[in-house]
Parts: sequence; C-alpha cells; structure tokens
Amino acid sequence: MRNTGKILAVDDTPASLRLLTDILKDEGYEVRAAISGELALRAAILNPPELVLLDIRMPEMDGFEVCRRLKASQATQDVPVIFVSAASETEEKVRGFELGAVDFVTKPYQRDELLARVRTHLELNRLRHHLEDLVDERTVELRESERKLRASLLESITALAAIVEMRDPYTAGHQRRVAELAVAIAREMKLSDEMIEGIHLASVVHDVGKIRVPAEILSKPGKLTELEFGLIKEHAQNGFEILKTIEFPWSIAQIVLQHHERMNGSGYPRGLSGEHILLESRIVTVADVVESMISHRPYRAGLGLEAALAEIENNKGSLFDAAVVEACVRVFREQDFHFKA
Repeated sequence: MRNTGKILAVDDTPASLRLLTDILKDEGYEVRAAISGELALRAAILNPPELVLLDIRMPEMDGFEVCRRLKASQATQDVPVIFVSAASETEEKVRGFELGAVDFVTKPYQRDELLARVRTHLELNRLRHHLEDLVDERTVELRESERKLRASLLESITALAAIVEMRDPYTAGHQRRVAELAVAIAREMKLSDEMIEGIHLASVVHDVGKIRVPAEILSKPGKLTELEFGLIKEHAQNGFEILKTIEFPWSIAQIVLQHHERMNGSGYPRGLSGEHILLESRIVTVADVVESMISHRPYRAGLGLEAALAEIENNKGSLFDAAVVEACVRVFREQDFHFKA
C-alpha cells in the first residue's frame, strides 16, 4: 500500500534536493521542495506540511535556525522535523534534538532507512493528533454528561427540599429564597463559580433535617418549649446524616451541618467558631437569618428588611462573619436585591 502525506524537503544542493524529492514521490508522498531556509519557512507557514526533511549546512540561514523558527511559529510548532545532513558530529545532533527535531538521518543515507523513518514519524504524528482529537471529543462528551448530571442533581435536591416544605407550609419557599440570597452574597464576594454552585445546592436543602421534626412543632403558633426547641436544633445534625452518604462534588453535608454555628462558638450542633466554620456555611447562615426575619412565621409577623440587616450588622464579627455581613448589606443597599416572587 502506497504512503500519502505532505512533506517539505529542504536542501540548498539541487542534486540532493532532487534525489530526496524523487525518492519520496515514488512512495506516493506529496512533496514540496525548498532550496533555502527562507523559502522553506515561507512555504511551511503558508501551508504547514505533515513532516519536514531539513538539511543543516545551508548558506544565509542554516537548518538549525530554520528549525528554531518553525518551532517558534504557532502554525508549525507541532510539525515533526527530521534533519537529513552530512553533519555527523554528536554535538550537532544534540543541538538539533534540543531545537525540537525528532530524528537525524546522516548523508549518504540508505533509501529504505530514510523511508522507514519518514513513515514512522508521520504515523506517530498522526496518532498523536488523533489522540488529541479523541481527547477533545471525549472532553466535550464528559462536559455534556456532567451538565446533565448536575441538572439531574439539582432536580433531585429540589424535590427533596419540596418534601420538607410540604410538612411546613409556613416556610414554603424558604430554602429557595435562602439559596437566592446566598448565591448573591457569594457573587458579591467574588467566589468561584464552582464554589457558588455548591453554596446554591447546600442552601436549597439546608433545612432537610427538619423532615425528622414533628410537623406540629414546625407549625406551632406559640412559643416552643425547651424540649421542642431541642428537637428543632437537631435538624442540622439530621440533615448531615441524610446527606453524608451522597457523593456530591462539594461538601454539601458539612455545609448543612454547620449552618447554625456562630463565629463566637455559641452555635450548634458542634459549637464551632471562626475559621473552623466553612465559609459556605457562614454565607448560608447570614442568608438564612435575613430571610427568616423578613418572612412571616406562625409565631410572629415578618420583621422587615431593616430589622434583618440591623440584626446581622449588630452581631457582625460575634455571631456572623464580618465579610459575609458586609457583602449581604451591599447586595441589598447597592444592588437592590429582591427575592423572587
């Protein structure tokens, strides 16, 4: 089977160039010839070949300089270069390889050896490009698969959140609204898209542990007893237990576990403080407090935005992360944030 491929042959000696060209054409290769380094560069950059056969000792611009410029050009940097030269010194060969050449054929060469090396490097280069194409194609497939997986994950989490809210009609939409505000705060703090996505998902299910709290306690219009409040406080740990076995790309279970911790260690369930609390949890905490105070509850009417912002500002640094509080205030004051209907 005859070979095909685009080859650029470069040699300043007409007879040597003609011989090399004839050998390659006889094997079915498409060959362009250049009798100087300058012409070779121009031809290669205008129409990159699959392989360059390059003489070293040429006037004005030698093969080393041609090779260096080929590797410096984005159009030809990946084109394999084989030096075909009478130069046989080890130092010259080493220099050629350092400049990016893939092989070295010494004149006078054996026809079959030359063709074998040409064939080998063409095949290697094609295989490399094929592999790159496969990787690119697979990357696109994986990204699409990941997109679908994350969409499915969001749907499942939203369904889980909806189950909780069915048992507590007074807080319907609370988790969604907390997620809206938490995401706005995270964006104001210039967090990464990846981190923001994790905050969003954790916010949507931050109260999932309430599914284990009796419905009559969740919707009780009067003041809770100490025992009842104790059961409510267990929802952070309960949420962690529900979520911990699910392999999320983010620390969703830990974010949920810590969303009632406070900067001074007075929160629950672990009494964590300061930097020991995840930043994501600190953001959900502030969003949770603000949304809860603004909204109506069975035991009180909504307190309004000003009261909510005053609460987090008055407790900035003690209960709530100062940077998160400041970002939250900017979201409302400067960006005119509103919860969706």
